[in-house]
Amino acid sequence: MGEEQRKALQKEVSQKKRIASEWASQVHDLVEDRLLSDYEELPELAQRTRQACRDWAEAKARLEQAGA
Repeated sequence: MGEEQRKALQKEVSQKKRIASEWASQVHDLVEDRLLSDYEELPELAQRTRQACRDWAEAKARLEQAGA
């Protein structure tokens, strides 16, 4: 794998980590600020957060497999 491909994978991992963190932040905000009024939103937010974490983990595994 070339250096450009490795850098692209690193960028993808960083981007997916940021997205997962943003979803986690939304879960945190809901729980912290408006749980009793908006608790019905929690399952969807949790599902999206979980998927974002899976996407990050898959991208990270590809990067590690590439030897970076």
